[in-house]
Amino acid sequence: MTRVEFYFNVTDKLAKATELCERAVAKGRQLTIFTQDEAMSHILQQKLWQHAPASFLPSAYPQDDTSAYAPVILDADGSYLIQDDILINLKTVHPPFFSRFRYLVELVGSDEDDKVAARQRYKFYRDRGYQVKSTDAAAA
Repeated sequence: MTRVEFYFNVTDKLAKATELCERAVAKGRQLTIFTQDEAMSHILQQKLWQHAPASFLPSAYPQDDTSAYAPVILDADGSYLIQDDILINLKTVHPPFFSRFRYLVELVGSDEDDKVAARQRYKFYRDRGYQVKSTDAAAA
C-alpha cells in the first residue's frame, strides 16, 4: 500500500520538492513530480539543474528520449508514467494514479486555499484506509 506523507507549512513548494529530490536521488530512488502545468515543470527543471553550484539533479519530461535514465520525471498530466517509486504532488487535487506509487508526498503551503484543498486530499486518503503521516516543514 502507498505510504502517504503531507508536509505542511511549506513556504516554497518548488524549493521543498528540490530538497526532497536531492535526498531521494542520493539514496538511489526515482521520483515523479506531478506539477500544476508545463510552466511549473519548466521552472522546477531549472531549479533541479541549478540547485547547487557543484552538482545538479537530472530530470526529464516523460516523453523525452532520456526519461528512462533520469531519476526525476516532471509530469503535468500523468498520461505516461514510467516509474512507480516516489510521487510528489504539486497539484491541488489528488493524483488519480497515486496508488501505483510506493510513496506519495503532498506539499501544503500556508495559503488558506491550499490548506482547504489539502484537507480534502488528506480526508480522501484517510477514508480509503491509507495511513497518513504529517510533517511540519516549518519545524524541520
